[in-house]
Amino acid sequence: MSDSIAFRENPDRRRFLRGAAATTATLVLPGCMTLDAGPGYVPPAPPTPPPSSYASMYAAVTDAGHQLPAIPVERLEQRLLRQLVDDPTGEKPGTIVVDTSTHHLYAVQPGGKAWRYGVSLGKSGFEWAGTAVIQFKKRWPTWTPPAEMIARRPELAKYSAANGGMPPGPQNPLGARALYLFRNGQDTMYRLHGTPEWDSIGKNASSGCVRLINQDVMDLFDRVPGVAPVFVRSSARAQARPTSMGAFGDRATTTPIDAGVPADAERLG
Repeated sequence: MSDSIAFRENPDRRRFLRGAAATTATLVLPGCMTLDAGPGYVPPAPPTPPPSSYASMYAAVTDAGHQLPAIPVERLEQRLLRQLVDDPTGEKPGTIVVDTSTHHLYAVQPGGKAWRYGVSLGKSGFEWAGTAVIQFKKRWPTWTPPAEMIARRPELAKYSAANGGMPPGPQNPLGARALYLFRNGQDTMYRLHGTPEWDSIGKNASSGCVRLINQDVMDLFDRVPGVAPVFVRSSARAQARPTSMGAFGDRATTTPIDAGVPADAERLG
């Protein structure tokens, strides 16, 4: 069979293809935007904005003389915003559970409920899981970077313990509140704390601590009246509870954010 016969095209087929191309040209615009796909076409629904209640929940606030800006909630996934949910943890009321797989923190409440908050966790090389208790908490804490952090970032030496740490304020890395995690009576140097970097929530971005939006950590702070157990694990469920006390400081790459508890912090229990 010759090439001329092999590739000879039926005139009716050519007319069909030209018609199909013309029809497609009426549908497609530059940038992959379509005009109309026929009677059955249903355009995709626009993103659902967060309920208006979140605007007040995350509004600008003045607290102890410090100004916290409003959080642009429309720029965060709604699942990362504070809400009361059915408790998925199976833990007793008063327990804090951090689910590292979903970037959620649960504050377990009576009646099978839990307050759920979005969090930021340790970036690569700074992850950990384990068990601790909240032994102290502090409104508007000072921040003292540990020696390991100062060694990596010498510019932080001005905030060393000898220099009194970094004063409290909206740009302080510990934010509006800090809850200090202890294990066997010893400070783990890890914290549940606020952050001005609201856009880090839902990501792995910290040096190992658990960050919350400042408005959220203020809410959580008031829900922890006494010593509270804390589980950091890869699932919310109690079956995933660590069998040991965890990896606080067990890995050489895991460095705490803070060098100590302020002298005027509130002791719990």
